[in-house]
Amino acid sequence: MTESEVATADNPLLLERQVCFALAVANRSVLRIYRRVLEPLGLTHPQYLVMLALWEESPRAVKDIGTVLQLDSATLSPLLKRLEANGLIVRRRRDDDERNVDVELTDEGRALRTRALPIPHQVVEALGVGLPDLEELHSVLTRVNAAAVRAVREQE
Repeated sequence: MTESEVATADNPLLLERQVCFALAVANRSVLRIYRRVLEPLGLTHPQYLVMLALWEESPRAVKDIGTVLQLDSATLSPLLKRLEANGLIVRRRRDDDERNVDVELTDEGRALRTRALPIPHQVVEALGVGLPDLEELHSVLTRVNAAAVRAVREQE
């Protein structure tokens, strides 16, 4: 092994060895695919995530949506405002506590779910990666995210 090869192998600061770099470039690449398949639905990727949460459960508290999507209110509020302006959701303050807001799908928002059903398949097809590999990646990323969330909480 040459001196250059040894230095490269032992270098913890090589870009290609950084988890953050691999995650960042994969994120950008995959989101480009989502952007293309979501465009006909009139949704951005963050809006799609909100809709997925609401297709699972509606009505749903804003706080709950933020928790599930790991978004703070400063990020979530504009997404909800836009979805409401597009007629996909309605926001209502709770009668029992005005500080809490529930989000509910409109008929149009519920109908959009049917049009969104092909999205996961289209993304898998565009990626050209086998479903077992994507399921394994999902599992690993879920564990990594949980570990990162724990680490941040421990530091606070």
